[in-house]
Amino acid sequence: MLGIFLDSETNGLNVRKHHICELAYKIVDVESGSVIEAFDTKIYLPYEQWKKSDPESLKINGFTWDDLKEGMKSEQVAEKVKLSFKRCGVERGKAVFICQNPSFDRAFFSQLIDADVQERLNWPYHWLDLASMYWVKCLQGSGPAPWSTGLSKNKIAQALNLPPETDPHKAMNGVDHLLLCYKAVVGFPLEK
Repeated sequence: MLGIFLDSETNGLNVRKHHICELAYKIVDVESGSVIEAFDTKIYLPYEQWKKSDPESLKINGFTWDDLKEGMKSEQVAEKVKLSFKRCGVERGKAVFICQNPSFDRAFFSQLIDADVQERLNWPYHWLDLASMYWVKCLQGSGPAPWSTGLSKNKIAQALNLPPETDPHKAMNGVDHLLLCYKAVVGFPLEK
């Protein structure tokens, strides 16, 4: 089984108004923990879209217009992702997406590759979240109550004695931090 550990950065939180500006993922064998492929890119935003940015979101990811005006066009990103997923054998029943906040990441990912296209390509529709995995682990007696620690990735990391995600947030840093937390919460059963 493959896990697509994915993170995105955006210029705001409203998927109807804001846009994805960075995408990163690592395709990982969830039994061994082996990384099969990694992808990371900044995504070009036209200035008209950039002007609608939420300043609070930009404080978190640190992006400027200069960072994104040289980014890859959305269409190019979509084609690279399609080729990557095909090369790695990403398909429904053989892979799942794993994110910190899948409702957020999935909505913005669908700006790049429409849900109908994802369906036609037989991509996974399961988007799993770290917070739920952590919640279950805690309730099974493997830690304090999850509502007492918090469910953000940094709060989960803190409860597990792991370092926080590096600031400003960048998508591949988020993926690497997600993998670190996932390994502590779930683990890779066949990892050497």
